[in-house]
Amino acid sequence: MHKVSLVKYEKPLESVRQAVELCGGLGRIPANAKVFLKPNIVYWTKAVPFPKWGVITTSRVVADMVELLAEHGVNDITIGEGIVLTRPGGKETAAHAFETLGYQELSRRFGVKVINTFERPFEEVDLGEDMRLSYNADALHSDFLVSLPVMKTHAQTVVSLGIKNLKGLIDVGSRKRCHSADPARDLHFWVARLAEPLPPALAVLDGIYTAERGPAFDGVMHRANLLAASWDALSADLVGARLLGQDPAGVPHLAHAARRAGRPLDLSDVEVAGLKLEEASRPHQWTFPYNEACTLPLPMVKKGISGVSCYKYDTSMCTYCSGLNGVVLTAIAMAWKGQPWEDVEVLTGKMMQPRPGAKHTILLGKCMYQAHKDNPDIAHMLAVKGCPPDPEKVAEALHQAGIMVDPNIFRAIDHLPGLYMQRYQGKPEFEEALFQVA
Repeated sequence: MHKVSLVKYEKPLESVRQAVELCGGLGRIPANAKVFLKPNIVYWTKAVPFPKWGVITTSRVVADMVELLAEHGVNDITIGEGIVLTRPGGKETAAHAFETLGYQELSRRFGVKVINTFERPFEEVDLGEDMRLSYNADALHSDFLVSLPVMKTHAQTVVSLGIKNLKGLIDVGSRKRCHSADPARDLHFWVARLAEPLPPALAVLDGIYTAERGPAFDGVMHRANLLAASWDALSADLVGARLLGQDPAGVPHLAHAARRAGRPLDLSDVEVAGLKLEEASRPHQWTFPYNEACTLPLPMVKKGISGVSCYKYDTSMCTYCSGLNGVVLTAIAMAWKGQPWEDVEVLTGKMMQPRPGAKHTILLGKCMYQAHKDNPDIAHMLAVKGCPPDPEKVAEALHQAGIMVDPNIFRAIDHLPGLYMQRYQGKPEFEEALFQVA
């Protein structure tokens, strides 16, 4: 049987200690081991002062894990993440995140190394079946890994937990490769294999806050006060999916991983120690609702918006375009004045096809442009070719299609998370202190 602990977060250090001890403890880690901690910092911007409840791993759990390892005698600890930025290349943004979240304080106290994986070497790894990904070398050559994801549902992968969290250890090219247009080797297929070349891993799922319709700030956040841990990442994720109200059989990457391991998806080979799983579970929706034709989100339909089709994202849209997708939808909704637009469609990812007869087709991103630059079905092509696309050029394309969005929304894109996260400000259960190291 594979053991997974499930406990309430009630007290600093002691709650994480209980979760780790109930799933087997740290006994298998020798004092001279190199241990790599992988938190989940899915996005960061210096423009927004609010903690990202349900989006980013709490500093509380990271600090507690470091202290437990130090108590155990481990003195070679690295915290590493490759943070998604609106405008890639800003090294100072990652440094700001690490300082703000208290990681540098952990470095001062415990000698922890803190790294931006994008500034460190990557090594290409053969996963078999002509599949190759480039992993951060520090994590790859550690003796043990600790995956510290936020417990969240995910608009593309259904859930994002211990295995999906490891996507932050691969380079940008590999991340884009995972968002394949090949239906037989799609995002789920790639994510299922992320853990395979890495060292033995302890997964500690941070459910102090959970996210519904994550992975980013436009979802709905909940205070759940849950921790789940296991020395088997797949088992932790099967339990985590159930905690989020999702049947593991309906999570494609977990189904792939279980099939490769010869494991059942019904948790019949998993022992849950601590809380009762059924009592701790809470339904979380994972996908954003669209109309039946998947041409517009339901809130936009209810608003009466017509004359534009923003087709529902698919798994081939990578992280860099997905961050912009929500901004496009927000800007279009705000630009609506009650008069139908002139049959505009917005295409994203790698697989979408233009609709014959549409008057204006906006191709969002390099992948869409490469797929359709010579497509005869497009009457008026408006291509935003960048990877990722320049937000201000997206606004220009929408203007050319007759949708007069406010360009300031795109110029101030780094401030957008604040509009979503301010929903939780002032509510006592949403504590800033959990994202600080005192």
